[in-house]
Amino acid sequence: MDVRAMHISNGIISGPVSVVFIVFAAAVLAVCVWKARADLDDRLAPMAGLVAAFIFAVQMLNFQVLPGVSGHLLGGTLAVILVGPWVGALCVSTVLIVQCLLFADGGLTAIGLNITNMAIIGTAAGYLLVVALVKILPKTPAALGATALIASIVSVTVASQGFVLEYALGGTTDLSLPAISGTMAGVHVLIGIGEGIIASTTVITVAKVRPDLVYALRRFRRPVTIEAEATA
Repeated sequence: MDVRAMHISNGIISGPVSVVFIVFAAAVLAVCVWKARADLDDRLAPMAGLVAAFIFAVQMLNFQVLPGVSGHLLGGTLAVILVGPWVGALCVSTVLIVQCLLFADGGLTAIGLNITNMAIIGTAAGYLLVVALVKILPKTPAALGATALIASIVSVTVASQGFVLEYALGGTTDLSLPAISGTMAGVHVLIGIGEGIIASTTVITVAKVRPDLVYALRRFRRPVTIEAEATA
């Protein structure tokens, strides 16, 4: 079995299941495009390009999980904090499509599976947790960084279980689902911590310098100026 960087290659999941997820991913991305039109403006559009480039870079870091299976940073939580869920999902999807077409990172027939796991499930899990935490935590850069850390760990771990679900529906080899689930979850918790540290550092920096560019601060809280942290 060969799954590079959590990218599923051709033949790991059966053809019919792969087609179902291509249709599903296409439908969700169509909704994202429709919703994103309301969010894109002169501030968000350039930020979206920077986020996509950053995600492309961090996804080059791979960590071995199983024989032929490796994990990597996803960037979904960072994307939803900076550019929102709809644009964030599109940023991650764009990176996945480019990686598939230009670098053969993930199979072409498995593109729907990979988009579902990393751009949809991972981003959605991160978004839901960010919404909850931003509303209850103090409105400071440090609190936003803590939100990014926690949401990254959860979103990466949840996204890894998307592969387990897909394998249960149409896996082409005989592997133990509990073993796959446990291994993927355990390793991706550690990967999530690494991603969370990167995302936390990034959003703290942006929130201190240009809080108006942080989607989560504009969208998920009352319109008050972000509290300045006391400096030493």
